[in-house]
Amino acid sequence: MSSNNQKLSILEKIGYGSGDAAVNVVISSMFLIITFFYTDVFGLKPKDMALMFLLVRLLDAVTDPLMGLITDKVTTKWGRYRHYFLYLSVPFGISVFLTFTTPGFDYTGKMIYAYITYIFVTLMFTSVTIPYISLISVLTSDPQEKLSANGYRLFFAKIAAFLVSIVVPILADKLGKNDLARGYQLAMGLMALMGTLLFLFSFFTTKERVEHKVDDKPLLEQFKLLIKNGQWTLLFGVCFTGTVGYVIRGSVAIFYAKYFLGGDASVQSTFMGTGVAAAILAMPASTLITKYFCKVKMFRYTQLAVGAISLAMFFLINPGDIVLAYVLYFILSFVVDLHAPVFWSAIAEAVDYGHAESGKRVSGLSFGGISFAQKFGMGIAGAAVGYLLDFFGYIPDTVQSESALLGIALMLTIIPGVFHVIMGLLMFRYKITDSYYQTIKAKLGI
Repeated sequence: MSSNNQKLSILEKIGYGSGDAAVNVVISSMFLIITFFYTDVFGLKPKDMALMFLLVRLLDAVTDPLMGLITDKVTTKWGRYRHYFLYLSVPFGISVFLTFTTPGFDYTGKMIYAYITYIFVTLMFTSVTIPYISLISVLTSDPQEKLSANGYRLFFAKIAAFLVSIVVPILADKLGKNDLARGYQLAMGLMALMGTLLFLFSFFTTKERVEHKVDDKPLLEQFKLLIKNGQWTLLFGVCFTGTVGYVIRGSVAIFYAKYFLGGDASVQSTFMGTGVAAAILAMPASTLITKYFCKVKMFRYTQLAVGAISLAMFFLINPGDIVLAYVLYFILSFVVDLHAPVFWSAIAEAVDYGHAESGKRVSGLSFGGISFAQKFGMGIAGAAVGYLLDFFGYIPDTVQSESALLGIALMLTIIPGVFHVIMGLLMFRYKITDSYYQTIKAKLGI
């Protein structure tokens, strides 16, 4: 099918974007709130939390590729991916609600409950996210339409992140009425309901119109083909390093606002919200820039710039410097996210690149592998934050030592900045520009 009759309507782009808003109810909670929730509200020790993040993420090594293979094998009257939103939206919402519920157990009982609910939310997240990130490959084969749809997608994702960052801490404070655990349960319960409804909206407003024949290949052969796809393996590394940097910084933002800047619940929420607002503005800015400037070059240089801005933020801001912290955090968050629409379009293009090079298509496992890279990065970053908090002597809900404040500042700036620089350097080996992709399309006849 030619790309000129694969234009997507505004409603379909909004519907596609609403799916990522649903996904981001969980992702944003994991990035921004869950570390703080587990240490300061739920009551886990940072080291115990770190080990849980690490162990549960090992599950993804199995579940992500498995879900990718299932999406390759199963097709319904609605297509290959959308029906998962219909069937799994309610269990997805329930898993989020239970994860942010604090039971009245002793410490051992709480640990067991945390493991069970965190595993549950991780499995539900996998089951809806892999079909979702695969969906773009069947909505259209037009690269500009993909880029535009991903712009909508990431805009809605950031709106969801904005709601989680701004609304949840303040709502938890108001609804809890001196019971912060109850407040977080109710606030995240509302977010979970929103996520469920958004997935259903995405199901009803999108259409799968591109049919890719999936070769019935054994898993080992698919894995070998994937490893041989140099552009995909590069994106795997880019996704992992970028996620580690992103999650370390995002996880510590609320600690930074509370302890380094000395802020209350409103400062905590607005500081996190400032970062998310900057990321929202980065979406249309990215689309505008890529109309006039090579998207791959923009990806490379923005991530290198993040390293420089992170250094400036670390050395220029002292404890309590609220205004300067807000300004530099806004700039940092804006530059970080300029690459995002390019990255999510690149995955689908790398799948086509592998197909054109080998003559064999590996789709489900490709998207499953990228999801694994993202969640493995989240696990490593979450564990790193827990261990680093412990190393620097962090004690929940008290005046922090100079060592703890130094650690929190490093985790917001220089430590994640290093990962973004690595990410930018890796992209110097990525070669699928828009003009190069046209040769891939011609070869595949799409």
